Amino acid sequence: MKLIQLLVLSILIWSCNNKEKQVYETVYQESSYGKQTEHPGKKLMETYCYVCHNPQTPENTGRLAPPMVAIKMHYKNEDTTKEEFINQIVSYASNPTQEKAKLFGAVRKFGVMPKQQFPEDVLEKIAEYIYDYEIEEPEWFKDHMKGNGFGNFSQKGKKMTQSNVPKMLEDIGLEYALSTKKVLGQHLMGSIQNKGTLEAVAFCNIKAMPLTDSMSKVHNAIIKRVTDKPRNPDNKANSEDLKYLNLYKSQIAVNQEVKPAIIEKQNKIQFYYPITTNTMCLQCHGKESDIEPETKTKLLKLYPNDLAFGYSENELRGIWSIEFDKPKK
Repeated sequence: MKLIQLLVLSILIWSCNNKEKQVYETVYQESSYGKQTEHPGKKLMETYCYVCHNPQTPENTGRLAPPMVAIKMHYKNEDTTKEEFINQIVSYASNPTQEKAKLFGAVRKFGVMPKQQFPEDVLEKIAEYIYDYEIEEPEWFKDHMKGNGFGNFSQKGKKMTQSNVPKMLEDIGLEYALSTKKVLGQHLMGSIQNKGTLEAVAFCNIKAMPLTDSMSKVHNAIIKRVTDKPRNPDNKANSEDLKYLNLYKSQIAVNQEVKPAIIEKQNKIQFYYPITTNTMCLQCHGKESDIEPETKTKLLKLYPNDLAFGYSENELRGIWSIEFDKPKK
C-alpha cells in the first residue's frame, strides 16, 4: 500500500513540474505546417541582418546600409577561400570598426555598423551561406555597380531551390515581426542619421505605436512590443508575457541562440520573439553615462514614469507578442 501511495505521489510531483516546464518546451516544439529545408544561414541572415541590409529596400529611400550582396562582393573574389571569407565576416560583424571596414563608401554614407553580440555560431552560419549560395540582389544593384565602375557584376554560388512546403508557424511569426521591425527601424535610424537622437525620441513618442498598429492591419494580426521595463505604459508585459521574457533573459545571458515561442490556441497562434539591445539603443535606453543630458531631459518630459533605461549591449529590451489566425493545412 505504501508503495502505491509513493508511486501516486511521484506522478503528482512530476505532473506539477512538467506544467512548470511547459513554457520552456513550447519554444522548441516543431510545427506541423512545414519543415525547414533550406540552409540555416538564410533565415539567420534575414533575422539578424535584414532590418538594415534588406535587398527589397529602394536604392535612394529608406536604406540604412548596403545590401548583403554588396558585402559579399567586397569580401569575396576569385582567390578568397571559404575559411578566409568566414573569418573576415565574423571579425568585422563581431566588432565593427572603421579600420576593418572594406565598404568605404557605405561607411561614409551610413556610418560604422552598430556593435552587437550574436549567439554562438550565428555569424559563421550566415557567412557560410553567403559564400556558398547566390543571395538575393536588389533590382537596382547591377546598374548601381556599373555606375560606380565595377562593370558587369555576377554572383557565383549555388542556387537555393524553392520549396512548395508550407511555411512553418515560426516563419509566419518572424515575417510579421521582422517586417514591423524593418518599418520602425528605418524610420528610427533615419531620424537619428538626419536629425539626431532628440528627433528619434520624438518619433518614438508620436509614431511608433501607430506604425506598429498599421503593420497589424497589413498582416491581419495583433502585433505588440512588450517589456517588463516600459517607457510607454501601453507596452507593459502581462503575466503570460513575463514567462517568455524571463526565459529569453536566461538564454541571452549565456549567449544561447533563441528561438520563437509558438503557442497554439484553438484557431489562433500566439508568437513570441526577443528584442535585444545594441550600441544604437543605448543612446536612449542605456545607463546614465550613455544618455546625453538633453536626451534624458526630453525623455523625462515625455515619459514621467520611464523605466526603459539602464541597459547594456545585448540585453533583453522586450519581446514581440504577435497573435494571428492559424493557417489552414
